[in-house]
Amino acid sequence: MIVRLDSSRMSWLQVRPIFLLPLLSLINQCNSGAVQLDASNIDSTLADNEFVFINFYADWCRFSNLLAPLWDEGADKISTELAGQSVLVGKVDCDKNGDLGTRFHITKYPTIKFVKNGVLGKKEYRGQRSADGFLDFVKEQIKNPIVEFEDLQKLNELEDKKAHIIGYFEKKEDAGHDNFRKAASNLKDECEFLGGYGEVVARMHPPGNDIVAFRPSKSRSNDDDEAFTGNLLNYDEFFAWAQEKCNPMVREITFENAEELTEEGLPFLILFHNPDDTDSIKEYNDLVKNELLGERSQITFLTADGIKFAHPLHHLGKSKEDLPLIAIDSFRHMYLFPKYEDVKETGKVRQFLLDLYSGKLHREFHYGPDEDEEKPDDDDNVVDTTGHIPREKDNDHNVVKRNARVPPDSQFQHLKPSDNRYSFRHDEF
Repeated sequence: MIVRLDSSRMSWLQVRPIFLLPLLSLINQCNSGAVQLDASNIDSTLADNEFVFINFYADWCRFSNLLAPLWDEGADKISTELAGQSVLVGKVDCDKNGDLGTRFHITKYPTIKFVKNGVLGKKEYRGQRSADGFLDFVKEQIKNPIVEFEDLQKLNELEDKKAHIIGYFEKKEDAGHDNFRKAASNLKDECEFLGGYGEVVARMHPPGNDIVAFRPSKSRSNDDDEAFTGNLLNYDEFFAWAQEKCNPMVREITFENAEELTEEGLPFLILFHNPDDTDSIKEYNDLVKNELLGERSQITFLTADGIKFAHPLHHLGKSKEDLPLIAIDSFRHMYLFPKYEDVKETGKVRQFLLDLYSGKLHREFHYGPDEDEEKPDDDDNVVDTTGHIPREKDNDHNVVKRNARVPPDSQFQHLKPSDNRYSFRHDEF
């Protein structure tokens, strides 16, 4: 008996794999890449994941289109290598979700930001635009932020330039320690978090009572250690305390955090100091704490290494030999506090700030001191060892005659994020 197969059926059986392979590939593509986020799912996503990495884009933007395949490739790599961890890579179409663009302060496309334990990161991602670059960044962000110590003597050897939050715990497996770890993850760039456990710290806390204390930077502050007196099981309460301690009134500006500080939009009152000079930093901290707390909503108080930030000093007609000194950068102009020795005179620095608010500093640069005040006896000629200061010709080519009618331009405004529509820099691809 001969069985004849229907030729049309045979043809289908032969070609079916040809159709199935692309179909399966398409299904895999749909289930891969970054998760599309919108108003309906973003809040639950942020609540359910400890780390969320988000690309804010616009379809019409050429730079967004360049990033798109790299972002999806990175999302796949992250989900594969960090499987089982509380990490998600998402993307937001800001044309369709303009309210989310506003909520997350998006002003250019594409912008990459991250949310850690529900808290938006202070800086946007500015690293390499590649799958490996994205993966390395996420790995760095989610690694254990707590430095464990096994000898109490180690606490006497901590670096003076850093602030520390120190935990004394019976064990790691409890809700209080979990809150400590989450806060450490969000604040590790501002403070170093250390933890001791069990017998190592048994004599440092009552049985059943974990203790957490803040130790300020000893090179920047005269303050003593301070214990947390709230409920460690209440994450919001503990995080608020730790955040206040790790973000002190006076911060150090560096090239790494300058963009973040300028984005706050407040004028800077800056102490420029020699890197080896800790006394002036402590005096400045005490000054702010004792006299200037009421100005914190209008001024950002900073210290700056006068060697690293020599360029702004040159525009003020100063050099490292003049350190320490205090100046205001209003993001339009810079103003020098006339005599550093006067910081010890109560009210002098506050009056300097009041003169900024009233416009007096700017007015006096253009029209000279008010008639009822003494004219400063500053010499308009300053020695320029850098060649950076705008000059008028003089017999001595090393002498610069400053134009007292024109205040020096702001130098820190150049450290602000780009105002361009796109956030790519030339080295990001």
